Amino acid sequence: MADVQNNNPGSELAVRREKLAALVSEGKNPFTITKYEVTAHASEITADFDRFEHNEEAGKTGVPVSVAGRMMSRRIMGKAAFVHLMDGSGKIQLYVKRDDVGEDAYAAFKKWDVGDVIGVHGFVFKTQTGEISVHCDSIVLLAKSLLPLPEKFHGLTNTDLRYRQRYVDLIMNPEVKDTSSAAATFCAKSGRTSTERDFSRSILRS
Repeated sequence: MADVQNNNPGSELAVRREKLAALVSEGKNPFTITKYEVTAHASEITADFDRFEHNEEAGKTGVPVSVAGRMMSRRIMGKAAFVHLMDGSGKIQLYVKRDDVGEDAYAAFKKWDVGDVIGVHGFVFKTQTGEISVHCDSIVLLAKSLLPLPEKFHGLTNTDLRYRQRYVDLIMNPEVKDTSSAAATFCAKSGRTSTERDFSRSILRS
């Protein structure tokens, strides 16, 4: 990780900054996009697949979806690619095909990096292997990630780094996000209960 934390020519940080500078010079600065309409989340799509599914053979038109999140992995196979996107609810696979999103959009997509935040629109289907996915008909870069994510098979395992870079820990380890969310919910409910039952006044009386 040492080399990517500096601006030395050839470092991944420098390369990503160059990509952002190129986008800005082309008038495509992703950070000027302040709003993207999301109509469904990953967990919602997987939990309610029957409602979202588009299947022409079965006569099902399904429900078109707009999803946004962080690109966690990407596998490009010529004119098509598979992507795993993670939003606040979980992870879902995307199928990106050049003929569907357009040549310019696909060429731009191939220059993006794992870790970038993207938005997609498309229909929901199952691949031949049975994985619930979104077949994209449009795709847009919403935010450029300037630092690479930890290596996917090992994640963020250094305890010191996990505490110092909590934002990365939350990205790479979903169970940490779940724990943090549960803790925040507990604190919020405890606070409401204390207010509703006037515990603070009881403590002052004692």
